[in-house]
Amino acid sequence: MSKKTIQLLPPNEVHLWIVLTKEINLNNTALISAYKALMTPEELAKSERFHFEKDRHQHIITRALVRTTLSRYANIDPTKWRFTKNQYGRPEIINSTQSLRFNLSHTDGLIACAVVVKQDIGVDVENLKRKADSIDDIANRFFSDKEVQDLNTVPESQKRERFFDYWTLKESYIKARGMGLSLPLNQFSFHLRDNQPLRISFAPQQLQDDPNRWQFWLLQPTLQHKLAISLCNLGTKFRLIIRKVIPLQN
Repeated sequence: MSKKTIQLLPPNEVHLWIVLTKEINLNNTALISAYKALMTPEELAKSERFHFEKDRHQHIITRALVRTTLSRYANIDPTKWRFTKNQYGRPEIINSTQSLRFNLSHTDGLIACAVVVKQDIGVDVENLKRKADSIDDIANRFFSDKEVQDLNTVPESQKRERFFDYWTLKESYIKARGMGLSLPLNQFSFHLRDNQPLRISFAPQQLQDDPNRWQFWLLQPTLQHKLAISLCNLGTKFRLIIRKVIPLQN
């Protein structure tokens, strides 16, 4: 990208870039080839290991999204970004001098990339229509007692949606912490109350964290998707900017 296209990412903003995969014509061989041209040999090899074509395309679009998105904020060609992972699998940028941080999530029909300056961030997106094991079984295994209690008070018609509220928030938090499932999911609780800010609490003596340094967003970008963002804002209020995009087209 040319220098004139570089955007300033304010230090108090989170930018969320969303791709609705149904809007990308997978028969557009020129566009898919352009996406592949952005990828490293290792990324291309990984895409070929997916058994189903839709999963292969999702991986290719995801890599195109993160590379083109980061190049909106730095004078680095999309092909030049290099990444590593910490011991728990969280991706990090190797070669940026811009202090950019990002996180990715994808599910059937939607891919999301959240970008911020310096702060730890996690994003998770889930398809509400995906097949899953018993909601009650999963909640009893992974949710805190308080979350399970709340889930059991929700009308049956709303229970699945509330389940994914908790699930996306919890996933986004552990991704932001960069410690994966080494953090016990049942040792922290999200509090979902109408007309009140989202907040988190921790089991005493279990997780060494301060609820006041976190900011959360819970969104429904489409009728069938839930999305959550966790940001370690260190007490500074951040603003969320959401943009829908097709990589290399807008």
